[in-house]
Amino acid sequence: MALFESYERRIDKINGVLAEYGISSVEECAEICKEKGIDPAATVRSVQPIAFENACWAYTVGAAIAIKKGVKTAAEAAEALGIGLQAFCIPGSVADDRKVGLGHGNLAAMLLREETKCFAFLAGHESFAAAEGAIGLARSANKARKEPLRVILNGLGKDAAQIISRINGFTYVQTKFDYYTGELAIVREIAYSDGERSKVRCFGADDVREGVAIMHHEGVDVSITGNSTNPTRFQHPVAGTYKKECIEQGKKYFSVASGGGTGRTLHPDNMAAGPASYGMTDTMGRMHSDAQFAGSSSVPAHVEMMGFLGMGNNPMVGASVAVAVDVAAAMNK
Repeated sequence: MALFESYERRIDKINGVLAEYGISSVEECAEICKEKGIDPAATVRSVQPIAFENACWAYTVGAAIAIKKGVKTAAEAAEALGIGLQAFCIPGSVADDRKVGLGHGNLAAMLLREETKCFAFLAGHESFAAAEGAIGLARSANKARKEPLRVILNGLGKDAAQIISRINGFTYVQTKFDYYTGELAIVREIAYSDGERSKVRCFGADDVREGVAIMHHEGVDVSITGNSTNPTRFQHPVAGTYKKECIEQGKKYFSVASGGGTGRTLHPDNMAAGPASYGMTDTMGRMHSDAQFAGSSSVPAHVEMMGFLGMGNNPMVGASVAVAVDVAAAMNK
């Protein structure tokens, strides 16, 4: 029986990558991890119990590569994990075309570096999974950080932001944008809980201009755009405009575009077009992103369909950070 899903379509590419690091097989990767006292597969299952076997093995391979590279920091471990994840992308798939594995590794590395101060879910109001992800992700990242990572949600609608804040125990931040001067003012802040949940700040914007102003006000270093209700009206235009203005100001900003990748989002003509898939939201994401994901935020089978791994993209970000932290701890014992 094959070790993991789509084994025959993946193994030659995986073995080619492993050979570069003097590793003979995926099974040897498991032994390398065991010798260091870490279990990436268990971490993957703890983050998303319904993840496929190929996700467990991909993180095992990535962790073994990190160990072989002799990494010392969690950020270095995350980048090495990305090499392992990329090895699992099926040749010719959407995931392979977008370099999704490397993107996940680079995103996790950014969140683990001290120079990244603020992480934003753009249009995060639409997803409870994103809201919960914000909490877990910050918790894992902060194990390896000296300064805690600030996490915000920024989306359309002040009422929506307040409702999501109240339901999740976040802090609702009400803003008012002056369209004459271009200045943003904080009207009030309401914390709907104590503790770590209250540290997630949730903003609601009236339009793109206010959304961009919120990004500048909070000094966002890294963001992920959602791809659901208002992708062409808010999140992609905000990320793209903020990206342009950051470049003009000489500020580093790492933009991740999350999306289905099958081409049908607002563009049914391209359905099932594989790497040639250019749905409207896919196209907008390509214009501003440093990394572009493919497949569902939460459904393993949909991400697998894109030629990547059987694990949701949001849980994968959490798994990447968690495994990277474990590898770094093991390497520094």
